[in-house]
Amino acid sequence: MEEDPFDFESDALLASSPVVAPKRRKKVIGLDDLLMDHYKEKNRVIERESKLAKTKKTYNSDDEEDGRVAKLSKYVDECHEKMTRLSDEDDVSIWGLQVFGNQKSPPSSVFTDLSSCSFFQSFLSHEVNSLVELNTESEEMFFEGLLTNGWLLKLVIKCGKVEKSIARWTFHLMMYSSKEVLRSAAVNFWCAIFLQKDEGDSMPLSIEWLPSYSELKSALETYGYLLDSPKKDSCDADMDIGDSKHMGPPQNIRVWIKYVSACSQSRKFHYIFSTSEAEDLVVIIICLLLDRQLLGLSMDLHECMLSLINFFKDEEWSASCTRTAKSVTMRVPLDINCLRAVECIPSVCLRAKQLRSTISFRILLGYFDKVEDEEEVIRQLTLINLKDKSCDLFRIYIYLVLTENWFLYNLEEKPLLNEMWGLYLRNCCCQINITDTRSYASKVRSKASYLLQATSDTLL
Repeated sequence: MEEDPFDFESDALLASSPVVAPKRRKKVIGLDDLLMDHYKEKNRVIERESKLAKTKKTYNSDDEEDGRVAKLSKYVDECHEKMTRLSDEDDVSIWGLQVFGNQKSPPSSVFTDLSSCSFFQSFLSHEVNSLVELNTESEEMFFEGLLTNGWLLKLVIKCGKVEKSIARWTFHLMMYSSKEVLRSAAVNFWCAIFLQKDEGDSMPLSIEWLPSYSELKSALETYGYLLDSPKKDSCDADMDIGDSKHMGPPQNIRVWIKYVSACSQSRKFHYIFSTSEAEDLVVIIICLLLDRQLLGLSMDLHECMLSLINFFKDEEWSASCTRTAKSVTMRVPLDINCLRAVECIPSVCLRAKQLRSTISFRILLGYFDKVEDEEEVIRQLTLINLKDKSCDLFRIYIYLVLTENWFLYNLEEKPLLNEMWGLYLRNCCCQINITDTRSYASKVRSKASYLLQATSDTLL
């Protein structure tokens, strides 16, 4: 019988035959192998414990940690000390004077003569008054309404004059009223009169009574103004604080400033101040700019100062500028406030630059005894040894800024002073090392470098 290749029954024979597995060689573990494995494991345990102990000793040891903290604290203290020395100038360079002390009670005034003004009498006799039934008891309320609504100004212009009773009443409201609406309306009334435009042949308003300079000063004293006397050796820190409830400045100081500005611009028609009084007012405005409480009025103060500077005639200005500078020097202490007194003058015109220059020179003279000559002042500056550790660089910085403002006016006509100025600037740059940690060292060096570059560019 022939075998069928697809006959799977023959596989049974293959399945029934046993499969002979290859013989495995048994590994014999000896005592030496066990001992070697034991020691290897023991060495690994010892190594792990050694590393763990070293880690704990490095990071967790109290003694080591205390040492690291102490060293770090020392480094921090050293850095803080150096930074404090570098930033000391920011701690001391804070300007500001206490210009106002305790306010006084405003003078009491009863204006019974308002009813005597001509247009009021005309109104009383007019048939319209039969509808209003206005009487003299309500006259002040009547005038307040006219003032705040602008009708009082129109009536005054219509009449062509400001009667004495109206002038005195509106001035008192402006200087002393606690009501914003009344003092604002009063100062607008006076500004409109003083700044009335010159229209051809039209005559300016006739004013029967004009407030004098003494009445302006009296109002300022009522506000608690303190700087009428010459300066003290120290700043406002030593001044009497007084009762904080009645401390100045009052709100009326804003209208006071606006009124002075308007008066200064009306010299063509109304001669209110003398030249000496105008000089004193310039000094007062500069002192007001030293009060940090009045920072919000800086724009009004600058406008008033420029109006006062332009009050003087050309032939008056030179002498008045010198007298004003001397008066400012008497009232401003020789510290950072003297820089503020100079730099608060806006150098927008030739007269303002001259005033800044003259005040700066006069303040510099206050630092040097028995020195009056310009060349001698500069020579004293060039002789200062800036390398000396005891040198007060804060004062050097004041000298630098004052001299800069001194040379702001008319420097090109003084070549010798210009040359000595350059020498002083080079000393400030070269004698102060860039790594100098003294207070104001970096400010003096940076300021001098900038000014030296500017001077070089000007000469070129």
